[in-house]
Amino acid sequence: MSNSRTVSLVTLGCARNEVDSEELAARLAAGGWTLRGEGEDAAVVLVNTCGFIQAAKQESIDELLAAADSGAKVAAVGCLAERYGADLASELPEAQVLSFDDYADIAARLDGVLAGEKRPAHVARDRRALLPVSPVERQPARKADLTDLPDGIAPASGPRVIRRRLNGGVVAPLKIASGCDRRCSFCAIPAFRGAFVSRRPPELLAEAEWLAAQGVRELLLVSENSTSYGKDLRLLESVLPELAKVANIARVRVSYLQPAEVRPGLIDVMTSTPGVVPYFDLSFQHASGPLLRAMRRFGDRERFTDLIERVRQACPEAGIRSNFIVGFPGETPADLRELELFLSSARLDAIGIFGYSDEDGTEAAAFAADKKAGEDEIARRVSEFADIAEEVMAQRAADRVGQTVEVLVEEVLGDGRYEGRAAHQAPDVDGSTTLLADRPLAPGDLLTARVVESAGADLVAHV
Repeated sequence: MSNSRTVSLVTLGCARNEVDSEELAARLAAGGWTLRGEGEDAAVVLVNTCGFIQAAKQESIDELLAAADSGAKVAAVGCLAERYGADLASELPEAQVLSFDDYADIAARLDGVLAGEKRPAHVARDRRALLPVSPVERQPARKADLTDLPDGIAPASGPRVIRRRLNGGVVAPLKIASGCDRRCSFCAIPAFRGAFVSRRPPELLAEAEWLAAQGVRELLLVSENSTSYGKDLRLLESVLPELAKVANIARVRVSYLQPAEVRPGLIDVMTSTPGVVPYFDLSFQHASGPLLRAMRRFGDRERFTDLIERVRQACPEAGIRSNFIVGFPGETPADLRELELFLSSARLDAIGIFGYSDEDGTEAAAFAADKKAGEDEIARRVSEFADIAEEVMAQRAADRVGQTVEVLVEEVLGDGRYEGRAAHQAPDVDGSTTLLADRPLAPGDLLTARVVESAGADLVAHV
């Protein structure tokens, strides 16, 4: 059997899932499994699924079916597997459905999958109930899972790093917390990801040092809600400067910020600390006050505008991005007008527009049917606001022509051209910068350049 213990790990969804997959990879390697690349023949295909919205769920199911068609044994982990458990196993008998609780023993679980054993899938439950209500009591209650790997997986001293890089590159996500304590009426994530738990600063610093030793130059801090980091330990403002001091780390970037939790002190740290990029990934979701209350969220157009002004007063060139939902139940023409006015005036660098869809177990899914727009109408609103977003992003990028930006090189394109990202551009979602240089550059170089052209949200800059 030892020769057949090969596994291909497929990762779907967000950067948090990417970190989870690298933990699974480390545990599997420690357990004697050989990792194959995506698409390579393997005895077992392990799919780390996403369960956020309907399109992501369908992609996860399609990936599981495709893996089964390949003739390999199949196992499902991640959000979709956790969220639906036994129900998913019943619908997809081709796959062994595993829980977050199986991660610590993932090598043994896949041994069972390889042997043809079929374990009963877990019954989905609200994971928020698995930890104490008070955040300060959660750390002692958290399962201790940092001492169950053999030596050699992590640095010899300090906290262990349970991680194995899968894709390389000079940028890597660093998960600072898991779970969420907010109760947005459209979101099911807290139910299957659990209550908010921060990772301890020594763990973060050890993992940052490990990533730096792997050639990483930029850390992307991820969680379900990064502004909550430290409410059960200490504040985010305290750990950011420490991460920025890690040798060979050039940039620290924070993602997933809740506007209601962005404190003046946090703005100061994010706009004045060397190595921490002035980048604000603010989860606005809408700009209409009444509709945001129905979403169980804070704010309105005036408050969000004030927050943006405070950020830009501290750092005029700061990057600001956000996502917005259109078609939420009860959304009126007046609500849409508020959103349009906000997008037109806020001059955000990057904007994501998403159409509302019911999510099982959420408050909004139970709203009266007559409050809900049809799929065609929601698609029309998405198209309309996506056009507005494209225009706003293009205008904001054009405003940067003539400015000097700091760019991290990520790829050599040839003929004196390089692909990278300025400080206001996060990986994968915010556009990129094409560098023109008369000297050789290499991935990981961080240098200044003058913007000479824009195309949509993308920039062209001379070193």
